Amino acid sequence: MAEPEHVRPRADDPGVVARIVADIYESCRADRSGELADYIPELAAVEPDSFALCLATADGRLYTAGDAETVFTIQSISKPFTYALALADRGPEAVGRHIDVEPSGDAFNEISLDPVTERPRNPMINAGAITAASLIAGRDAEDKFERIRRCYSRFAGRELTMNEPVYASEARTGFRNRAIGYMLRSFGIIESDPDDAVDRYFRQCSVDITCRDLAVMAATLANNGLNPLTRERALTPALTEQVLSVMTTCGMYNAAGDWVTTVGLPAKSGVGGGILAVLPGQIGIAVYSPRLDAHGNSVRGVAACRALSRRLELHFLHVTRAARTAVRGDYTVAEVPSRLRRDTEDMELLTAYGHRARLYQLDGDLLFAGAERAVRTIEAQAGELDALVIDVRRVGEVSGIAGDMLGELQTELAASGCLVALVDPDARLGRTVSGLDPDDPCGRVFLDRDTATEWCEDVLLRRYRPPGDRLPAVIPIVEHPALAALGHEDRARLAEEFEVRTFTRGEVIVARGSARSGLYLILEGRVRLGFEGADRRDHRLVTLTAGMSFGEIPMLVGSPFVNEARAEKNVRLAVLGPRRFDTLAEEAPHLKLALLERLAAGAYSQMDAAVRSIAVRGGDY
Repeated sequence: MAEPEHVRPRADDPGVVARIVADIYESCRADRSGELADYIPELAAVEPDSFALCLATADGRLYTAGDAETVFTIQSISKPFTYALALADRGPEAVGRHIDVEPSGDAFNEISLDPVTERPRNPMINAGAITAASLIAGRDAEDKFERIRRCYSRFAGRELTMNEPVYASEARTGFRNRAIGYMLRSFGIIESDPDDAVDRYFRQCSVDITCRDLAVMAATLANNGLNPLTRERALTPALTEQVLSVMTTCGMYNAAGDWVTTVGLPAKSGVGGGILAVLPGQIGIAVYSPRLDAHGNSVRGVAACRALSRRLELHFLHVTRAARTAVRGDYTVAEVPSRLRRDTEDMELLTAYGHRARLYQLDGDLLFAGAERAVRTIEAQAGELDALVIDVRRVGEVSGIAGDMLGELQTELAASGCLVALVDPDARLGRTVSGLDPDDPCGRVFLDRDTATEWCEDVLLRRYRPPGDRLPAVIPIVEHPALAALGHEDRARLAEEFEVRTFTRGEVIVARGSARSGLYLILEGRVRLGFEGADRRDHRLVTLTAGMSFGEIPMLVGSPFVNEARAEKNVRLAVLGPRRFDTLAEEAPHLKLALLERLAAGAYSQMDAAVRSIAVRGGDY
């Protein structure tokens, strides 16, 4: 198959996961124990200390370290893929009449059959693999091997080829495998020429691959048989399940029990130095290092898989429920601002720079695969951000590695100038305290997304507001925007109608359901308008600051206050009482009309912002 530009493996990512892969690679690289497979002359001639480690996610992201493009032969890692093709050609029942699926406990090249069934014990040992090769459909020997090669290529996402010198070396020295072939023919397991089946087995073991190819093949198995790069189906989900089951119990030969205990992943090794491992639904792992242990498995490969499984918590029995995390939503503060109403200059700044702060909502269990997707998504956009927030309130289980990855992401981004905060009221990520410094590199922790959004806005305003371009924190009554349309004398006259009142932080200014009590102009501090949500908790509708007003609707229509008004900080208010408001129409109708026009415009702006915010984040209440 051709390799279209759009399906070639994506470039390796820098970042948190890439560093984990690199760390594990470095921790295993110094181990030079083990021996080359010298019973096949061509395998004894490879570079003994070549080493590669690749991890591919079920959606096609690749992380590599070392000699990922070094070519080697697939050898026994071919066995599960030929077995898969035999299952597709003949069906599980027919294949089961020729090959069992039980662990053998014997060496991979043992010349034996099960004493009871008189069949090869499983397709991962040579007797079972040669039998699987004999079951491949095709017009002739050439066509049958071509179908095997195309099958492997679909899993790898590119055209693979056979290594002629390695094939010749295998064919020249493979007397034991020929003995196995004739044994199978004598018991009626192989019903055709055994030399043909053994030759096909030699050829499939001689297919050239790279560690990167092997990782994609593993990811295809992890993705239910669908290649995540080409989107081509290599195997049905049902047959993928059967292949992975046999790999779990038989893929590492007579070291399978130790492997399942310490690594806990379906896997297959080969004497060429490769190991392929799969965590269904999440990732595929590939390692290449040709020095082998006494079981015929790569020494570094086994060590690297153990380290990955332990560090990333990949053992398949560790997960007791679906381990899917989704970035449920993400948006900028320009798209969804906080409910803190700001002055016109700040609003214009946030419109211009609001794209530089973003919020991410995570949903589901946060294990390695989910954390990898979240970290990858965030890292892809973080270079254009000054601040970001990760909301984990809807996250279920959080694994240790996931918490570590998010912590490392936070440190990484802070070093590059992007501040990171969490919305984590239940301390799911272990942060039980939060600093008060808005520039704290360790990150702030918030109880809800709205206050986190406000923090993002504050970060942007500190960075992009021109020096000195700031409204005063205290506004005299005559300079309040509600009176701005009036002339100097009218402003002074109307200001005398207001009474200045002070409220301390947390004090209720107007209770929910209260009768109209006045028109309130904020001269200093912040006022929070809140409402009771479906959860019976108080939620912020909007926070108003100096230069804004509230109480207009009750004053105009005579209805009670729908929302509670509370001092968020110490507050100074100018209050026009109901009686003076009502008599103002008789004494100075032009003043009341000008005042109402300004108040209506401000009230509409506040309500519009609140409605937009609730429309996007209604699920918070």
